[in-house]
Amino acid sequence: MKRVLAVVLGLVLLLQIQAAAPLLVSAEEPEGEETTVKETEEDTQGENAEAEESQEGPEVSAPSAVLMEASTGTVLYEKDGDTARPPASVTKVMTMLLIFEAVERGDISLEDEVTTSEYAASMGGSQVFLEPEEVQTVDTLLKCISVASANDACVAMAEYICGNEEEFVNRMNQRAGELGMENTNFVNCNGLDADGHETSARDIALMSRELITKHPQIRDYCMIWMENITHTTSKGTSEFGLTNTNKLVRQYEYATGLKTGSTGEAKFCVSATAEKNGVELIAVIMAAENSKERFQDAVTLLNYGFGKCQLYTDEDQGIPAPAEVEGGVEDQVRAEYSGSFTYLDTSGANLNQIEKEEQRGRQIKAPVKKGDVLGRLTYFLNGKEIGHVDILATEDVEKAGFLDYLKKAAGELRL
Repeated sequence: MKRVLAVVLGLVLLLQIQAAAPLLVSAEEPEGEETTVKETEEDTQGENAEAEESQEGPEVSAPSAVLMEASTGTVLYEKDGDTARPPASVTKVMTMLLIFEAVERGDISLEDEVTTSEYAASMGGSQVFLEPEEVQTVDTLLKCISVASANDACVAMAEYICGNEEEFVNRMNQRAGELGMENTNFVNCNGLDADGHETSARDIALMSRELITKHPQIRDYCMIWMENITHTTSKGTSEFGLTNTNKLVRQYEYATGLKTGSTGEAKFCVSATAEKNGVELIAVIMAAENSKERFQDAVTLLNYGFGKCQLYTDEDQGIPAPAEVEGGVEDQVRAEYSGSFTYLDTSGANLNQIEKEEQRGRQIKAPVKKGDVLGRLTYFLNGKEIGHVDILATEDVEKAGFLDYLKKAAGELRL
């Protein structure tokens, strides 16, 4: 009897296991789809690898940050780099860029005198307390903007260049588009909180790069620690002290600038630039909780970048030999390189092993136009191409006609 009972119980247990088996399979993956399971695991591993990669690098407390090498524009680190946020006075990087570009075009000069409007004088926030009808030079107003982050000086310059702030802001947005700043919309020229006034850490790095590489004289302004300006108004003459809002100017030995910013909505921001051993970096911090964390994050990024980067610049590029021209009024065309060659390495390679090779194309046939590509100078590291510069024609060479050939023949006969 016991034996029969054991057999019955075994059959019941077996039936229960068989009934449960399909449920166990369906809870994991459908039968017959083992490939799908493997693909899912590989996808998950890929996502984990991407997540680990994005977390590589230094610890930054601010929600948004970007570290960029200035000469090449290479991004060395980013954390939420494309989220649009209020930038506060870091906005003034674009304002100063437009001022320097106006000077470069000859539209204005640093010696020009600018009269402050009532509207400009009414700006709140950080200011140098310009009064209506007060006159200051462009040079002085640039100091007020870069050193003391003066909102009133920004508006005075915007009005001087474009007639009114609205048109100046239109130019700011136009310039942002030209620089590829895809997450930027400016509403004013000074960064006071306003609906829709926003940019991203990457975009700040882009406009900062344009300013420091195209207008290096910005250092003459943003590296001033303290300086006095003179107010001359109907009330008389008085001195006003400017003190730099960027404490890195005094606290970080490699600092070269650039601009701080803070408001209630933006929290604490900075675009910090620094240079060491020929490498210039831009560290952008947005929405830090306080000023101390803002500067700590910036220094952390800069130190990380300097430890990671080495820059190669061809100091012995020389001038390319002329190119032979077939069928032209001249037999040769003079040549030049399209620019200097710079290579950024983050792998610790031996840059002394970089080699270069001039590569010319097939026979050049007339006509040749100035700027035509005649060949290239290519650079290699450990046998791998790392970049090149083009060889360009420096002049036009017209196609030879019948008379030109007669002149050449006559010249040869005289010889």
